[in-house]
Amino acid sequence: MSDDGHEQNGTGHESVPSRQRRRFPGISSRAYEHPADRSALVALRKLSGFDTVFKALSGLLPERSLRLMFLSDSVRVSDQQFAHLNDMLRDACYILDLEKVPPMYVTQDPQPNAMCIGLDEPIIVVTTGLVELLDEEEMRAVVGHEVGHALSGHAVYRTILLFLTSLAIRIAWIPLGNLAIMAIVTALREWFRKSELSADRAGLLVGQDLKASMRGLMKIAGGNHLHEMNVDAFLKQAEEYEAGGDLRDSVLKILNVLPRTHPFTTVRAAELKKWAESRDHQRIMDGHYPRRTEDKDTSVTDSFRESAGHYATSVKSSKDPLMKLVSDIAGGAGDLGGRVRRGFGGFAGSAPADDQPPRNGSDGSDRSDGSDGPTDTPPRTDN
Repeated sequence: MSDDGHEQNGTGHESVPSRQRRRFPGISSRAYEHPADRSALVALRKLSGFDTVFKALSGLLPERSLRLMFLSDSVRVSDQQFAHLNDMLRDACYILDLEKVPPMYVTQDPQPNAMCIGLDEPIIVVTTGLVELLDEEEMRAVVGHEVGHALSGHAVYRTILLFLTSLAIRIAWIPLGNLAIMAIVTALREWFRKSELSADRAGLLVGQDLKASMRGLMKIAGGNHLHEMNVDAFLKQAEEYEAGGDLRDSVLKILNVLPRTHPFTTVRAAELKKWAESRDHQRIMDGHYPRRTEDKDTSVTDSFRESAGHYATSVKSSKDPLMKLVSDIAGGAGDLGGRVRRGFGGFAGSAPADDQPPRNGSDGSDRSDGSDGPTDTPPRTDN
């Protein structure tokens, strides 16, 4: 400890943020995890024999090879190399109370990217493209994002996803084998997209600067041209993406996102802004959050119930044409065939929508648009 009571790391440098930021002693990753991410993690942590299985897998996965590759062909962040990134890393670990600072590497790659991988111990890797693209506060949010992955244990599953994706490519000539692997990969990708939203929240808790987080996401989408971009206009793109088009567009959205490990950037920005304005975020900032000491008592059933509730609310409040149709079906809306025809742009010879008889109520109004559902729900963003 230093004379003023601040903790010090092994190099003698204080492990405190470079400017005054709120710290979260003993915070559990459950505090910021997206409900779908949290329920999966709680279930896996409770699974009997989970650790044994993954220790056995670690012998099959190329983790040791990856560590040697980054050690030999990248630059390890330290007080002597990329010192400003090292300070950010220590800051992030201090704020989220992560006891062991993970190794961090900068690798030569013009594509802006970052990742946290590893089965036994996580390592963080950022590309030169990302380092050159972001300013200090934007980069701080990214480093916090990766430390959030480490605290949640996401590195384990990301490493497995990388391995399975590689395996699927190698056995593509085996029809059933490839289908089985790709089914697992698809499920893992869906979970991982939610874990990215969790990590974006962790990045905000570390940086404590929503504008910097928004700028970073805009730069990842549009490059280093902030003078040509606008946060409000960027967020409007997310609204247009969600609500625009018909059922054909909804299907295309699903097909477009399936091969991705990350949500689309505008969606990440909109989700993070909603969470930043939510009561959950404010409670964390006020010091009211779950502690790691309570993780072992977490109920799997409660976590799945919360996740299911989140998805149900999201579907009910969504403006996406397909989600509105699903909500209407769940609510017992009539004239399903007509709604599907209109959703897909209509068929030749079908009657125009205006010619349809009233469906819900004697006044001829249509109450099946989901407008009675909540419209402002708290939400839930590796690069």
